[in-house]
Amino acid sequence: MPLFDLPLEELRQYTSSAVLPPDFEAFWDRTIRDARTFPLSAVFEPVENYLAVVDTFDVRFAGYGGDPVKGWLHLPVTRKAGSPLPAVVQYAGYSGGRGLVNQDTRWAQAGYAHFIMDTRGQGYSGAVGDTADPHPSAGEVAYAGLMTRGAASREDYYYRRVYMDAFRAVEAAQSHPDVDASRIVVAGVSQGGGITVAVAGLAAGRLDGVIAALPDVPFLQDFPRAIDIAPRGPYPEIAAFLGRHRDRYEPMLAVLNYFDGVNLGRSAIAPALFSVAQMDDVCPPSTVFASYNAYGTGAGGGVAAGGPAKDIDVYRFNNHEGGQEHHWIRQLQYLRKLLD
Repeated sequence: MPLFDLPLEELRQYTSSAVLPPDFEAFWDRTIRDARTFPLSAVFEPVENYLAVVDTFDVRFAGYGGDPVKGWLHLPVTRKAGSPLPAVVQYAGYSGGRGLVNQDTRWAQAGYAHFIMDTRGQGYSGAVGDTADPHPSAGEVAYAGLMTRGAASREDYYYRRVYMDAFRAVEAAQSHPDVDASRIVVAGVSQGGGITVAVAGLAAGRLDGVIAALPDVPFLQDFPRAIDIAPRGPYPEIAAFLGRHRDRYEPMLAVLNYFDGVNLGRSAIAPALFSVAQMDDVCPPSTVFASYNAYGTGAGGGVAAGGPAKDIDVYRFNNHEGGQEHHWIRQLQYLRKLLD
């Protein structure tokens, strides 16, 4: 794949055309308030994982609308009673889920509490899922996939439910006695990276304890540009829908503005390490830089003006796989320095 997007020097200055709705904060305040009317009811049941160095718990908690959401909590067996651990709350990529009981335990192997959230209505490729989405938009025409599900209304859009599940997943992780509620890191790749940006933004002023965000080649950023230029899914789901429903473009963008990571990340106060791949045709680099450049700017106008510290690692010759194992080492180094 060639370098099809803007040159790097232009990417570092690029800003999105996404519009910040005037009632954006009020909408999310109300959404969080409504979600919290349901008891969290987090349950952690120990399960066999066939591993000698990690203990695993099958997790269930109340997400959006009180719906049951599944997850895993992995803990290093070397943990000490009364010494809670910093935790990494991880979100899955598009179509993935929490996976099998021992499919991904790497953060626990590194000495952290590792909480993996299942994604409602997904888990049909890559990693299996166990969480249903009982809120289909009745009668709503949508393209195959999830990107246009409920997109006629901000109230019904699919990612409103997912972002609230993710927000409450942090609260669920914080409720476990072996987790240090004051040291939570949110992380994920692709869709998981987009959810990470959303939670970092939503947490600011609403949820204590989120100390870092690790969005890796994040999806769900800069919808206006992504819809126009991304040649490979999932963004083309939206373009395909609009190709048949030619009068829906502006109304759909008006809804997507509430869920765009560019808008959500502005409020973030947690330090962040992003990654971007310059040959990425799933999450084009301009969309990732749009998110990175906006991140934290509403929390003080950037680092120099008192906003959160942030950095971005650029993988020039990679597609959507990004840095993979190389970036994992970089994240380990980043968190070790941050926590020290």
